[in-house]
Amino acid sequence: MKRTPLIILCLMACCLALPAFAFAQTDTAKIDIPMNKGKLSYENASKNMAGKAELFKRASKWFSMVFPDQSEGKVVIDRQAGTINGFGLFKVVTSDSGNYYWLRFNVAIAVTDTGYTYRAYNYYEKPIEKGITNEYSKIEYRWWDYRRGHPWSAEDKRLFTGLNNNSRTLLASLKTIMDK
Repeated sequence: MKRTPLIILCLMACCLALPAFAFAQTDTAKIDIPMNKGKLSYENASKNMAGKAELFKRASKWFSMVFPDQSEGKVVIDRQAGTINGFGLFKVVTSDSGNYYWLRFNVAIAVTDTGYTYRAYNYYEKPIEKGITNEYSKIEYRWWDYRRGHPWSAEDKRLFTGLNNNSRTLLASLKTIMDK
């Protein structure tokens, strides 16, 4: 009976173990970004019996506090209808070298006698880093590729984690003010 040389056995063992090592290094952390019809959309409807006037006052205060740079024409406030429509903006740092993204999105708040709805949608990203154009573009294309394991850059995980954390923090801060 012929014996297999030790070197061949070692090479075979390495080849068999290689997929396990590659799988172990894969980032499996899931980022739970809510979608509505293929678009990023953070939504919340809440019941509250404080009354339409009081809820609208609270929502207006929150909006002006969180997005103080809204000027005429950028925000539409309709007291009669109980709606506030404007834009949100926040910064997500994506690298230790100082790269970051501006994320811009629409914010819509509708107040009724029995509660309110909040919606953040229509997200756009603008990279601020050397060698990248500084134009806003829809983030859904990038998110689509990232979810399927084809990130556009090594910074995508930080970008989407920041987007999700900031968006959920905004929603929580509105809920805190509205539920006083």
